[in-house]
Amino acid sequence: MTEHSHHPAGHHAPVGEAEADFTEHHATSAAPQHQKHGHQGHDGADDHAVHSHGQHAGHSTAMFKDRFWLTLALSVPVVYFSPMFGHLLGYMPLEFPGSAWIPPVLGTVIFLYGGQPFLKGGINELKNRQPGMMLLISMAITVAFVASWATTLRIGNFDLDFWWELALLVAIMLLGHWIEMRALGSAQGALDALAALLPDEAERVTDAGVETVPVSELREGDVVLVRSGARMPADGTIVDGRAEFDESMITGESKTVLRAEGDPVVAGTVATDNTVRVTVTAVGDGTALAGIQRLVAEAQASSSKAQALADRAAAFLFYFATLAGVITFIAWILLGSLPEAVTRTVTVLVIACPHALGLAIPLVIAISTEQAAKAGVLIKNRIALERMRTIDVVLFDKTGTLTKGEPEVRNVATIDGGAADDLLALAAAVESDSEHPVARAIVRAAQSKNLDLPPAAGFSSMTGRGVRATVDGRTVQVGGPALLRELGLSEPESLAASTREWMGRGAAVLHVIDGDRILGAVSLEDAIRPESRQAVAALQSRGIKVAMITGDAQQVATAVGAELNIDEVFAEVLPADKDKKVAQLQARGLKVAMVGDGVNDSPALARAEVGIAIGAGTDVAMESAGVILAGNDPRAVLSMVDLSRASYTKMWQNLVWATGYNVIAVPLAAGVLAFAGVVLSPAAGAVLMSVSTIVVALNAQLLRRVKLNPSQVR
Repeated sequence: MTEHSHHPAGHHAPVGEAEADFTEHHATSAAPQHQKHGHQGHDGADDHAVHSHGQHAGHSTAMFKDRFWLTLALSVPVVYFSPMFGHLLGYMPLEFPGSAWIPPVLGTVIFLYGGQPFLKGGINELKNRQPGMMLLISMAITVAFVASWATTLRIGNFDLDFWWELALLVAIMLLGHWIEMRALGSAQGALDALAALLPDEAERVTDAGVETVPVSELREGDVVLVRSGARMPADGTIVDGRAEFDESMITGESKTVLRAEGDPVVAGTVATDNTVRVTVTAVGDGTALAGIQRLVAEAQASSSKAQALADRAAAFLFYFATLAGVITFIAWILLGSLPEAVTRTVTVLVIACPHALGLAIPLVIAISTEQAAKAGVLIKNRIALERMRTIDVVLFDKTGTLTKGEPEVRNVATIDGGAADDLLALAAAVESDSEHPVARAIVRAAQSKNLDLPPAAGFSSMTGRGVRATVDGRTVQVGGPALLRELGLSEPESLAASTREWMGRGAAVLHVIDGDRILGAVSLEDAIRPESRQAVAALQSRGIKVAMITGDAQQVATAVGAELNIDEVFAEVLPADKDKKVAQLQARGLKVAMVGDGVNDSPALARAEVGIAIGAGTDVAMESAGVILAGNDPRAVLSMVDLSRASYTKMWQNLVWATGYNVIAVPLAAGVLAFAGVVLSPAAGAVLMSVSTIVVALNAQLLRRVKLNPSQVR
């Protein structure tokens, strides 16, 4: 690569972050977009995800599914041969020798097999002295099991044939936990589906030619041949050739992106039109995809305040149910009815089982995480999602976030009425052999206008001053102020008026010189993302202030802030001091979401209530940000805000429904209205409990209707 030496630091991107931002970002900007991996659903992978935290520790989705189907199959004969159930529906079960033992025998199998996860969970909660949902479930089914055997063995002459209620209760609980586990595992399943998109084999280039090898045999430093239409087998850097890459799986954009020598490419993307050779830079756990899978695993394992609230509510209901059961038993004993006391007590314990409460928040969070991942938002810490709805101000880092972090031709001015396009074409011809970001920007500007570039030869760079080349027999030079000083040239006032204005807003200025005559000048600025204007306006319309922080000079920051209508601008801030600005905003009573590139902004990301890394690369300080935006679209922050608010609403709706159900059902189960002829049987309690669970689950599913596509957020 030819060094473009005529752009000294502080010239083409004026102050502070300028040169480093253009060059550093250029070197790393392609890698970030790998993070939208895993936005395709994959049911099969979900089934085998084993959870290592919370009430589902050591449990897999497949385990709950298998136990549910077998329990359901065993429940059918238990329910059919139950005299009580037959009486309710008005039929007589078939009678044959041993038929009376079908409910107790199969019911015992259901209790021991289907109820095992709940019994183990309940025991663990007792050992840890942290009563919760699993203990309540195990208590309910244990009471039903003991009462039913007492009736079967005619102990105490109780009429407590609850085998069918026990069977249905266990089946319903297994079904609910299966649904929950599927939702909790969906984000991981999406990533597993992405991993399935990777090719099984790769063509490795050796001294002897090209050999086909399993992807697992690739090592860093290997050179692979990627043909037109083939997927990248690993992360790497192109060393030969150029091709249009379909990166839709990581960016969500259907438009292909040109990748040439020196550009990084990500596993799973497709070379659509040409063959390239790529040096492998990461394999296995070191790839971008593996990094994203770890992020989602962290998201699944993270705990939140809202979840802790649900756990505390479940603990409260355990004590509430226990106390209500004791009071119910004593009250009915005092009324002189032992069978009714046992029946009412069992019903109370069944009704108080907070399965709906257990689903109320975890299911909302799980679906939110899944939906966010599909939209390219990886929620690393669930509490970040919950906090986002309370944010007062979003603080954007400028370079690489609100702007592209690379130079873009903004203005062209000529002397003596020359054509601006001709001047731009001439400058692009001189710059065409340079790989410097500024040179590439000039060439891109000419190409975007479909200008014909005159042939150039004899390219050479002049350290610290500029470049030169021969165009149509003339020696043409392109450079900044140092080149003008060396040549002893001064700008005509007509041109100086324009360049002073450009420099005043922080633009880099390059002059095009033919021999000893200045033909005109070109200004380059850090290009503002078109999406940034929409993001700022949309945040403000939601009552959220927008601030910007940058290391650039005040005039640069002011110009960008004015163009985007930003509420507050912090300029000339060193990376190490960015977190202090966050602290200043917090000291004013504001809750802050910091949006940065995740590299130099780590302290600020960590200090903010919500840290959001946008366009994050593999080298991002992942521990500092609670949220990773896969692409570079700042509008994705709006997706976070909308999802956070929608999730919070669903959490409370589910909590109100689940707790309200218990508050109403428990007294009825205790028999407080028995004097009026209103009683709630265990069977009715089980039905009501299942309805409550279904309502909570369906309500959470409504989150899927929230539109999170950044291009659709307004």
